Amino acid sequence: MTRTLTALALITLSVAATAQGTKLWTTDRYETLERGTTSGVAIRNDGRLTPAPATTLAFTSSGNYIWSVAGDAKGNAYLGMGGTSSGGATVQRVAADGKATKIFEGKELGVQALRLAADGTVYVATNPDGKVYRVSPSGGPPIVVFDPASTAEHSKYLWDMAVSASGDLYVAAGAPAAVYRVTQNKPELLFKTTDQHIRSLLLAHDGQLWAGTDGGGVIYRFEPKTAGAKPFAMYAATEREITALTEDAAGNVYAAAVGSKSTSSLPPLPVTGAVGVTISFVQPGSAGAVVGSTVIPEGSVLYRIAADGAPSKLLSLKEDVVYGLAVKDGALIASTGNRGRVYAVDLGAPGRFSDIAHLEASQGTALATAPHGDLLLGTSNSGKLYRLGGVAKAPTYVSEVFDAGGLSRWGRPEVRTDTPYTLSLRVGNVPSPAEGWSDWIKLDAGAKVPNARFAQWRLELAPTTAVEAVAINYLPRNVAPVVDDIAVQTGARVTANPVATVTTVQIPFPAPPAATGFTVPMTDTSPLTGQKDRSAITVRWAAHDDNGDDLMFAVWFRGVGENNFHLLKENLSDRFYSFDAATLPDGPYVLKVIASDGPSHPDPETLTAERVSGPFVVDTTAPVVSGLKATRAAKTIAASCEATDATSPIAHAEYSLDAGPWQYLEPTGTLSDAKHEAYEFSIPLTDKSTSSEHVLAVRVYDRYENIGTAKVIVR
Repeated sequence: MTRTLTALALITLSVAATAQGTKLWTTDRYETLERGTTSGVAIRNDGRLTPAPATTLAFTSSGNYIWSVAGDAKGNAYLGMGGTSSGGATVQRVAADGKATKIFEGKELGVQALRLAADGTVYVATNPDGKVYRVSPSGGPPIVVFDPASTAEHSKYLWDMAVSASGDLYVAAGAPAAVYRVTQNKPELLFKTTDQHIRSLLLAHDGQLWAGTDGGGVIYRFEPKTAGAKPFAMYAATEREITALTEDAAGNVYAAAVGSKSTSSLPPLPVTGAVGVTISFVQPGSAGAVVGSTVIPEGSVLYRIAADGAPSKLLSLKEDVVYGLAVKDGALIASTGNRGRVYAVDLGAPGRFSDIAHLEASQGTALATAPHGDLLLGTSNSGKLYRLGGVAKAPTYVSEVFDAGGLSRWGRPEVRTDTPYTLSLRVGNVPSPAEGWSDWIKLDAGAKVPNARFAQWRLELAPTTAVEAVAINYLPRNVAPVVDDIAVQTGARVTANPVATVTTVQIPFPAPPAATGFTVPMTDTSPLTGQKDRSAITVRWAAHDDNGDDLMFAVWFRGVGENNFHLLKENLSDRFYSFDAATLPDGPYVLKVIASDGPSHPDPETLTAERVSGPFVVDTTAPVVSGLKATRAAKTIAASCEATDATSPIAHAEYSLDAGPWQYLEPTGTLSDAKHEAYEFSIPLTDKSTSSEHVLAVRVYDRYENIGTAKVIVR
């Protein structure tokens, strides 16, 4: 199947299609594509899918950890292992046909590094408190060629090795950090640093030796033929540890750096004179302790040091730890954990990289180039050997499961490419494809796909295919919207553009009857603030639509005890409405909000939903104060009155004598909880009250802050 779409055509079709509810499931971003499953497909960081190098599983070990790999011209691979079923350091030789032979077994816990000399000799470095052994490729008794315990430095850890064409062996050590040269089984110290460990080595094509440290994250270069030669610091990374080094044919050196300089990922230096201890390292994500690589914090940075010494940053990986580097076919290959990814950084296109393999293991802990050109990749959790080379025979990419949100009809695909491909779709109504989904259905002109909620597509590529985006049209079955909640608040008003100087009060949702303002947090809109306004009523609601349709609302009212609702306001797009309380006569009411998805559908397909509020009271009429009487005695005034409200209980009353301060007035029954209350009270007169005439005022509040007043002249 071949289809070419221009970007403009794709946009035009999409906009036209979505006008009546058709949607487009588009997959064109690296972050989204990374959540899918690859088999021989590379995911480029600009969202392009292309065929990847073939990744072939060559061997599965009985253990969990392969720390180092090497290959010879005959096609044999050598695996340095630890954490095997036997528990010790071993080396397996794996032939091209996958047959494995154990050629070394040591008492130490793991083989950290191994290298092949030009004559086929295998050098094996073990940890901790390890040694370097020389082993025949066919097996036989190993010979110790370097024991750090025999040196003045007594380095505890051996991390990496390099072998020159003349047979000289270079060893990177830690605790303390040092580099040794071993010639004819005689070691000599080349140099030491103040860092804790020399973590990685590279013998460059020009004969210079490069070393990366742990602690300062420094990359050194020096002449390896002269003992005591002063190393030259080429670069100090912002990270603390240089985990891998490699070189291209032009003399550019590449480094992987990890870790914060505030914490150490490697064992501390032993205290002088202390008894040696065995230290186990737990590989990230592993279930047990093993020897070999270290606990490395997430994230890595790849650097390039050009042949003229200029450093530059190539790539930052936030979720991946780089364990191995190699250069192949114009790309820098990086094996990583803890997701088992292999990346290829395009050295000819700055900023471009691809995820070329998803391994069936947590960590790609070892990477090497075999003489015949393929890459050898050893993994941990679990221990496997992969060979990378050539082009995958049947590149296939399977997307993540997509949730349409409801039962949907699946339509035409749109694939941005001009090269051959095959696209298939499978659907189901449960999230897992293993639970009753359809078979894969090839999306050609006559494809019939069942209606379903979930979907997943599969893209099969040809050797020359490059796909930039995959999109599939779908039409969700329309479902009615939902009005989730309603709050009615008397004495408050909301405006679409509230004035910044307005004083506001905040109360919980839903609000108590006597509250004077509110803020209602909702999932589909930011909270609004209510302004205190005794003459207003505000209703707010939360609503959603599983189809993502635009909604329109109408508000209706009905008096409690009445049968019919009456329209208050329609065609509302906001999820609130404020209106004057005087619009409704005093009394108890309920409001009904009707939500409609009409803006997204033609009338015959429009669906609605409604919700009715709890009762609330409209009370805009002041209470009536009646029968106010007052008589004067020698030192007091005796008074009485009654207060009545037609709608709500009397809240409280106050009196004032001769325009003095208002004083609380208690009803005869002490509780103010009825629509009618009576008051009898006595007001003491002071010696200063010499006037023969006094003015007594009474004011009464109902529950909704309406005020009734009365006054009387006392003589």
